[in-house]
Amino acid sequence: MLSGIHPILAGELLAALDRLGHGDELVVADANFPAHRVGALVVETPGLPSPAVVEAVRTVVPLDGYDGASVLLMAAEGGERLGVQHELVEAASAPADRVAELERFAFYERGAAARLVVRTGELRPYGNLLLRKGVVNAYVATGAAR
Repeated sequence: MLSGIHPILAGELLAALDRLGHGDELVVADANFPAHRVGALVVETPGLPSPAVVEAVRTVVPLDGYDGASVLLMAAEGGERLGVQHELVEAASAPADRVAELERFAFYERGAAARLVVRTGELRPYGNLLLRKGVVNAYVATGAAR
């Protein structure tokens, strides 16, 4: 464990996030998402809800500010956003104009091109979110670990 790093971001997950470059996409997926079928690299975070993982990821991964949405949800059947989806958007801290939705199979297709899939223990349906990584502009020192 490291000081100043969210405790969810340990080991393999932190290393995988560090390897992402500007414009790379990652999926934070629920437990029912076919992660190992679509993902080139899958990191498991069993027992954790998707919004908690998104919140932790966002402490080290900025959102892309260029063309198109930088946060994509899997659109729920019926067209209404579900509670878990509202929680995911809130955890992503994305402006409303940077959030969009994709139909389920289009989301799977887009997820298959992602550089990383983080499979969570989220059991609520449609607890999936895709993030496009932005530019890290500067290192900000916070001082020595305490």
